[in-house]
Amino acid sequence: MWVFSEADDKGVKFEDEEVERCGELLFCGGTSYCFCVSFHCVALDVEGRVYTWGKNKRGQLGHGDMINRDRPTIVSGLLGHKIIKAGAGRAHTVVVTDDGKSFAFGWNKHRQCGTGSTRTEFLQSLVSSQVSEVTYVVCGGDFTVWLSSVEGSSILTAGLPQYGQLGHGTDNMYNTKSASVQLAYEAQPCPKAIAAFAGSTVVKVACGTNHTVAVDSKGLVYTWGYGGYGRLGHYEQKDEWTPRAVNFFLRKVLPPNAIVAAGAHNSAVTAGGGQLCMWGKMKVTTGDDWMYPKPLLDLSGWNIRCMDSGASHNFVGAEQSCISWGHALNGQLGYGPEGPKSTMNPKKVDIIEGMHVMSVACGSVYSMVVVDRTNAGDKLDQLDVYEGKPFEEGTAEPKAESPAPKKTGAKASYKNTKKSKDSSESAEPKAKGPAPKEDGAKASSNKRKNSEEDDSDSGACENGSDDDENGNVEEKYRGGGSAGKSSGAKEPAAGKGTGRTRGRLPSAEKESTQLLVRNWWKERQAKKSHEEH
Repeated sequence: MWVFSEADDKGVKFEDEEVERCGELLFCGGTSYCFCVSFHCVALDVEGRVYTWGKNKRGQLGHGDMINRDRPTIVSGLLGHKIIKAGAGRAHTVVVTDDGKSFAFGWNKHRQCGTGSTRTEFLQSLVSSQVSEVTYVVCGGDFTVWLSSVEGSSILTAGLPQYGQLGHGTDNMYNTKSASVQLAYEAQPCPKAIAAFAGSTVVKVACGTNHTVAVDSKGLVYTWGYGGYGRLGHYEQKDEWTPRAVNFFLRKVLPPNAIVAAGAHNSAVTAGGGQLCMWGKMKVTTGDDWMYPKPLLDLSGWNIRCMDSGASHNFVGAEQSCISWGHALNGQLGYGPEGPKSTMNPKKVDIIEGMHVMSVACGSVYSMVVVDRTNAGDKLDQLDVYEGKPFEEGTAEPKAESPAPKKTGAKASYKNTKKSKDSSESAEPKAKGPAPKEDGAKASSNKRKNSEEDDSDSGACENGSDDDENGNVEEKYRGGGSAGKSSGAKEPAAGKGTGRTRGRLPSAEKESTQLLVRNWWKERQAKKSHEEH
């Protein structure tokens, strides 16, 4: 079902033209935030005001409380600023003002707010991020990327470095114990410039849950971070800890008006002539992964103005049409209650056909589209209006669920060994793994269930328990390690699954798993020592 919000009555900026147009915010998909992943939305009007709504368990709405809101609500703390850009992560929000300042609110567990603080805390009201002359911001699951006009520091990152998604040449993994293997990832609390771009200028950037896509002023495309399913476009599934140019675009550089997008497990850009190229996992449950960029032939010849991808679906605004495709059980494709639930082929959203789409945004189980109100005619009158509950009927999150701050320095709060997966990766063959231990801000070597894509396909919890909404965990032992910087452990023996499940292993299996992790850590340290000498 399509609905449009009554709160966004001032329109939005239309970036492709100099004139300001009145925009209408349309919404389709799940309107309940009972899902286990973060579920909050951010919108800006032409006056520079910020509206947020949805789940507020970590203070990510910025209203100074932890009360969920069904209606778009103005963030009063930002009324003294004109906001031009905003980004939303799993449980944090970052905005940019017209004078180049940046503010953040929400969960700072992995230092993703960029405030410099090393405390695990809920920022219920805005706090200044330590970055200047900001022109753009985008958020991954647990990290943030800023673009700046400062010479030599055009792109800065902060947050969780577990897959190298910060682009600083390391995942900052370390062992917290001397007598055993207990791994953690040291987060980056202050926005730090990516050294690889010191001699160039980044002009466009997009983030998936744990990977980043960027374009420089020469039109070259770079990717880094988690490499699963080929989402980095390098013909392999290896993680990249520093920006790596995508070979496909070395001879086919992007035009200045190119669109760049990233979903939970894929990436997309528009090349010359507006041709949309995508790579990564295209189908949630079936089909081969696209290990390098391929043109999406169904959209050849379309003048694409905007695009975004969610956990398992995609939205495009082109000419006088809105086009969507993917896997969707919550109506996020916008086809209506009688339309198909899913489609792997791009299809027009008939109910808004003929409207001028100004921008699109995709969440995990919902989509938002801003259309030009001036040429919509009476079509908007045919849509239902979703009013939601008034603020007084909002639900406060139990305070007992807020974790007590611990003195952990700049150490990341993670409960696993190597590799935390995206919020919507596909589940692997299931095999029993050790039960996770609650360990505060330190990571453990225990395995946990990868409950991502299978659960999202069924419309259930997409990311493990609600307490883990800022990053589910996985075990992956891949030979070669990340970007060739570390050695991976041995692959599981033939016939054994690599998936995870909650529940405790028999002692013999548990000891075997611990030995595997211990040996992998020793190999990694030995190779690192050898490289240093």
